[in-house]
Amino acid sequence: MKRSILQRQLTLKRPLDEVFPFFADPRNLEALTPDFLKFRVLGMTTPEIEEGTEIDYSLRLRGLPIRWRSRITDWNPPFGFTDVQVQGPYRLWHHEHKFEARGGLTIASDHITYAVLGGSLVDRFLVRPDLERIFDHRTQRMAELLERPAMALTS
Repeated sequence: MKRSILQRQLTLKRPLDEVFPFFADPRNLEALTPDFLKFRVLGMTTPEIEEGTEIDYSLRLRGLPIRWRSRITDWNPPFGFTDVQVQGPYRLWHHEHKFEARGGLTIASDHITYAVLGGSLVDRFLVRPDLERIFDHRTQRMAELLERPAMALTS
């Protein structure tokens, strides 16, 4: 199985104790996700996020309705958490969210390891461009919602 990696990092002009709670509420994912995905949080298996919590979403990928279930496999507030796809469109989805305090700033990082059906060509021409667009939008929305960034980096 061919794995790909997508990373984003953003420095926010807000302290960690103000930034992390935004990410601890899965409903805020809707505010970070582009409208074209019609992304909605349907529910969670626990009242608050913790290790083992599963979260159900609905979205549309290229017009097709998709149900997605993720599981929190690591929960380490306020420094980060990891979610993995339990059910959804990827062969593999492992998303690490990391947060680091630097003075009054917060470095927010995403590290996604993923694999798709169809291999490299499907990834290169269909999946990767969509993911780049989605995470570019997410980075922009994080900056808008959590104040203007000091610096944004992508890779």
